[in-house]
Amino acid sequence: MTTPAAIATPLPAPALMESPAPAISPTAALTSGLAAGDETAFREFHAEYFGRLLRYQLVLARGDEQSAREALQETFTRVARKVRRFDDEAAFWSWLTVLARSAAADGGRRRSRYRAMLQSLRPSWLRPPAEPVPEADTRLHEYLDDALAVLAPEDRALIEAKYFSQATVRELAAQHGLTEKAVESRLLRLRRQLRERILRSLRHEESV
Repeated sequence: MTTPAAIATPLPAPALMESPAPAISPTAALTSGLAAGDETAFREFHAEYFGRLLRYQLVLARGDEQSAREALQETFTRVARKVRRFDDEAAFWSWLTVLARSAAADGGRRRSRYRAMLQSLRPSWLRPPAEPVPEADTRLHEYLDDALAVLAPEDRALIEAKYFSQATVRELAAQHGLTEKAVESRLLRLRRQLRERILRSLRHEESV
């Protein structure tokens, strides 16, 4: 008869070795933090990519620093809205350049619309310079922004639809329930108001 002592005691199963977690890349850590809205990640991103993206925007803007910085600010805004995790830095940079080019293109279109509107407001006696001056161009855009800001909301919407969105007078008449003649009359009045305000800003600048 087998005694209890003679019964072999089963050996404990060997502990399973846990595989180490795969190391996360610095780019993955950074972009995960950005996607989560972590402020430290945004500070790190700004420190690491600000200069690189500014140089990229300067190339796109052909050296126009004002335009480059405006496009850079828009690029950072788009990063904050759209960022996701990237494991590879090359893929992340490629994505950033797509956002940068898009921001630069949108800025260029916006400046073109502003120039077109400013041209429509230019008095016949005020001739455009032979060569564009970036600083003067920027100031005129600022004066136009200031002039638009004081318009009634419905008047500003009408001007922006006509000159920024390229809506036709017929389309505006249908949208606002007006005759085409009434729309043209309002646009004429608003152009005069904007022109007078911009000219006052220019005169004030010259007197300072």
